[in-house]
Amino acid sequence: MPVPEKATAHTGSQAQPGFIRRVIRDAKMNKYIYLMLLPVVVYYAVFHYGPMYGIQIAFKDYSPALGFLESPWVGIKYFEEFFNSHFFWRIVRNTLLLSFYELVFSFPAPIILALLLNEIRHHMFKRAVQTITYIPHFISIVVIVGMMVDFLARDGLINNILGWFGVEAVAYLREPEWFRSIYITSGIWQGVGWGTIIYLAAISNIDPSLYEAAKVDGASKWHQVLHITIPGIMPTVIILLILQMGSLMSVSTDKILLMYNSSTYETADVIGTYVYRKGLLESNYSYSTAIGLFNSIINFALLILANTVSRRASDTKLW
Repeated sequence: MPVPEKATAHTGSQAQPGFIRRVIRDAKMNKYIYLMLLPVVVYYAVFHYGPMYGIQIAFKDYSPALGFLESPWVGIKYFEEFFNSHFFWRIVRNTLLLSFYELVFSFPAPIILALLLNEIRHHMFKRAVQTITYIPHFISIVVIVGMMVDFLARDGLINNILGWFGVEAVAYLREPEWFRSIYITSGIWQGVGWGTIIYLAAISNIDPSLYEAAKVDGASKWHQVLHITIPGIMPTVIILLILQMGSLMSVSTDKILLMYNSSTYETADVIGTYVYRKGLLESNYSYSTAIGLFNSIINFALLILANTVSRRASDTKLW
């Protein structure tokens, strides 16, 4: 029997106040949890969603004297200027290559280390390895790059050691062909230990009875890792991979700014550093905003694509 329109409207009007009452009741019951959440909400509102109002200057000839509202509209002028720039392919290529190398080498490194640590039975040795690999994560990136500058200088530690074997000294940070290798290697060293925390937590949630049953069936350690441990942590791996894909075009700009110089622009100049030079050093705000918006759109599209592929290929997804 169809429901009359008046009854439907009445039901809808009753449902909304009921929902509001449930929200208020939940907020009262869990007020301390909401208070803990408040700083995070404020942070994202102020530093992530608030600045989105300024995206409009990518389509304007922005002048600080005129402000957001009075600056004249120019449409997609700055996007066309960026796409036609002779720097376009260089910075996009460098960004994609660094992101690809991070995905191939840096992303699997914590997984491999977590699998190795899980097989160590000597607790003191295991804790020592974990502590040593965690420490670089807490060192400032400025200090990290300072250490690299000292170690990789022509008269630095690395060249002194290689000199004992007759290898000619090289100023590694001034050679374009060495930049990507140094960037990726130092990133692995700095983040591999910290990255294992999530994977070790995922491994600890695997049912121990699965390993016992595998031992009874005669499975070796390798087969246990291959058929139990890796499938057990695969949902975590997929989620982190999707998140990694969402930042594929956003390499560590701060680190590159500290590492690169004019002699390594050929391989070191990425979208983030180009935006820094154009926006802050040259005060070309509209042009740099257009580049940043282009970068964000690509990252968002990659995130959607990765989540869609994961949802169709498996049951693991972000939403």
